[in-house]
Amino acid sequence: MPTILGQNQYGKAENRVVKITRDGATHHIKDLNVSVALSGDMDDVHYSGSNAHVLPTDTTKNTVYAFAKKHGIESAEQFGIHLARHFVTSQEPIHRARIRIEEYAWERIAASDANSRFIGADEVKHSFVRKGQETRLTEVTYDGDGWQVVSGLKDLVVMNSTNSEFWGYVKDEYTTLREAYDRILATQVSARWRFNWTDDDQRMPHWEKSYEQVRKHMLQAFAETYSLSLQQTLYQMGARIIDNRAEIDEVRFSLPNKHHFLVDLEPFGLENDNEVYFAADRPYGLIEATVLRDGVEPRIPVDLTNL
Repeated sequence: MPTILGQNQYGKAENRVVKITRDGATHHIKDLNVSVALSGDMDDVHYSGSNAHVLPTDTTKNTVYAFAKKHGIESAEQFGIHLARHFVTSQEPIHRARIRIEEYAWERIAASDANSRFIGADEVKHSFVRKGQETRLTEVTYDGDGWQVVSGLKDLVVMNSTNSEFWGYVKDEYTTLREAYDRILATQVSARWRFNWTDDDQRMPHWEKSYEQVRKHMLQAFAETYSLSLQQTLYQMGARIIDNRAEIDEVRFSLPNKHHFLVDLEPFGLENDNEVYFAADRPYGLIEATVLRDGVEPRIPVDLTNL
């Protein structure tokens, strides 16, 4: 039976680039993991092995580092836009570029006044500690005509120690879970949000401010929602973002329920008044949904593992 080539792409994945910006004695860090995927007129390389249209993946790697110097890294989104535009406009066989970026945050170490002089400096401005929270994400796609920017985060662990219930659910012969009227609600947030900026003629969002504000509204919604289900909390988080950030049309969440079960202390003659819990890592409930601005079509993939 004859065969034909389907969708294909290639590029250099996980290029680790750290950019230090020196503002006098004060330094700033941008720490990225950049993956480049290119597609276009690539039939010949698959059918015959001809590399005439192939820009080497090693070249894409070098471009990442050169652009870090040439353009700097103002934000993950802006850096991805520079790269995507370059690959599509500089190479005729390349019709589409997708740039995926993970950003790892660092924060400045505050030195004590007493000890900073001991090491010969009035102030320490070049030392950082890695934040132990979420990883920032972005995916920039460009086809020569329009843009799609989907940003987000993963591994943001949050918990409410009260103001959460779970009851009134379907019960059958296999149901053993007890209804809860005061429980811990905890999850590890994975979220993606799609910007409605798609054209160079539009005003570009302020990427850094947008991320900070989206994160703020997400956390405030989690904290301020009296939750009867994790689904309800998810929807409130997405709705708060859509309502407050005009540049965003779609948000998708994947929220594993990090279950905390009350430990039975009765065998020891002790009462457990919602004080001692067993934190289970698996199995876990997995709640996923998309929240959209009214009238907008969803575009973020349902399976976030492929985003």
